[in-house]
Amino acid sequence: MDIEKFIRRRKELKLSQVKLCKGICTQATLSKFERNGRVPSLSILDKLCARLGLTVDELNDNTTNSLTVVRRQLDEVERELMMEEYQPVQKWAAEADESKITAIPLRMQFFYLRGLLNALTNKSPDDILFDFSQILDDLDEVHQSIFTQLAYVGSGIMYRRRHQLARADFFFKKAYTYINQTLVTSEKSDQVNNYLRILTLIFYTADYYASKKDYDRSNKLIQLGVTLCSSKHVTYYLPRLKFLAAENAIHGNAEAEVINRLLDEALVFARINHNEVIQMRVAATRNIIRNTKNTVD
Repeated sequence: MDIEKFIRRRKELKLSQVKLCKGICTQATLSKFERNGRVPSLSILDKLCARLGLTVDELNDNTTNSLTVVRRQLDEVERELMMEEYQPVQKWAAEADESKITAIPLRMQFFYLRGLLNALTNKSPDDILFDFSQILDDLDEVHQSIFTQLAYVGSGIMYRRRHQLARADFFFKKAYTYINQTLVTSEKSDQVNNYLRILTLIFYTADYYASKKDYDRSNKLIQLGVTLCSSKHVTYYLPRLKFLAAENAIHGNAEAEVINRLLDEALVFARINHNEVIQMRVAATRNIIRNTKNTVD
């Protein structure tokens, strides 16, 4: 049994032994397992592993298990949300049973996805904040995981849409600080899937500052996002980042050549990623530009 894998996962999640074994077993039982390899009962070990997003089989190098299925489903929902494909995500949210998800990292991912979906589709603030509070007040009490930052951004989106800008600013400032610390002063984005989540932080924070007409800060974030997409060879967010850059260029009275180039790039990446939303937005923006030009002429 690979006990080191168990210990590494616990430390990656920054869970103390006390936190991990709460409600399952005594700290002494967990300590004996980690230090001396003294395996507790199978039911206890199964519960400890589940809380870490592992199974007993995974410690024995057998990865065919139900947790793997749940993880894949949540990752697919996350991808669809990034692509603005809200209909399948809403169907998932209506059918999902959170009580069947026991692993801490998967529960954080679940509440982040449902909370962000609700924020983006203007659902009740109570529902949105309930999901994010599951992360902030229970699952990540020390606020050291990427999901805390995503909960901040989701909260900022909700307050922005409700025109409570002082509260929105509070949360987006936290995200902006985290983004700069992560990408400029360290390299935390190597963790599995985290770079995609950092791109989510970058996009919505850049969009927020653009809405405040803080185009310098917004464009800085866009460039960080484009650079991250390039270094990680991912294109999910490039259509949205390029389109946001084009909108900023329009508001900044950039030359027509610059605006058209950014719109062309947004359209190309939107087609590659089958992002129909951005394709429609590009077409609508170009119609507005043409109509404005004709009116002036």
